[in-house]
Amino acid sequence: MLGEILLTVGVLALLFAFYESYWTNIASAKLQAEASQKLDDEWKEESMRANPRQKLQPELGTAFARMYIPTFGSDFNFAIVEGTADADLIAGPGHYADTQMPGQPGNFAVAGHRVGKGAPFNDLGSLKSCDAIVVETVDTWNTYRILPIGVDGDARRQAAHECLSPQQAERVAAGDYSDVQGRYITLPSDVSTIGAKPGILGHQASPDLESMMTLTTCHPQFSNAERMIVHAMLVESHPKDGTYRPAALEES
Repeated sequence: MLGEILLTVGVLALLFAFYESYWTNIASAKLQAEASQKLDDEWKEESMRANPRQKLQPELGTAFARMYIPTFGSDFNFAIVEGTADADLIAGPGHYADTQMPGQPGNFAVAGHRVGKGAPFNDLGSLKSCDAIVVETVDTWNTYRILPIGVDGDARRQAAHECLSPQQAERVAAGDYSDVQGRYITLPSDVSTIGAKPGILGHQASPDLESMMTLTTCHPQFSNAERMIVHAMLVESHPKDGTYRPAALEES
């Protein structure tokens, strides 16, 4: 009897794993394609205007930006939707609505699934210091670089100088961003990770802050017990004019 129960539980677990890691990907891929197409259509319409309009606050569930992580391959790009509810995240990575927008001083924070539902953040654990994250909006290309991971002291300073400006590198090495790691594991309750200045709960956005991007996902796989956090700093913001594309998009 016990053996039959264990066998049934095992089969159900396998079915659930299959559903989460495969079947939900199909539904998410369809929703992501629809969101991406709608985003392209809106941008095309805006490009015909003399002065493209950047929405200050997108509607929940709608795509407003596109994210590229070149180290994951030239085909890695996802439309980012507004909101982090389950219904939002099944369509793609979701922007924490209370955080800043791309390129703004403060923290542009985005959540994404690691298993199933498109699994856009499945490989966050393989990111390295200085890897690029490029965010495209209706009128701007924004390039962020992952902060140093797992190092401190002189090693952290050296890593920061490899891809940040001298001023940014010093803030990261020994200044007010010296405690912000490029990647780490924390608890779901640690909401300070998406604060305007990561690590400080309730910190308000202000012009003196660096423009940051934070990615959050579940850890470990198939579990909500912890959160993996990735922090990156804006190093370039360029208007979308002509055929310009960030050089970072060619990295791999």
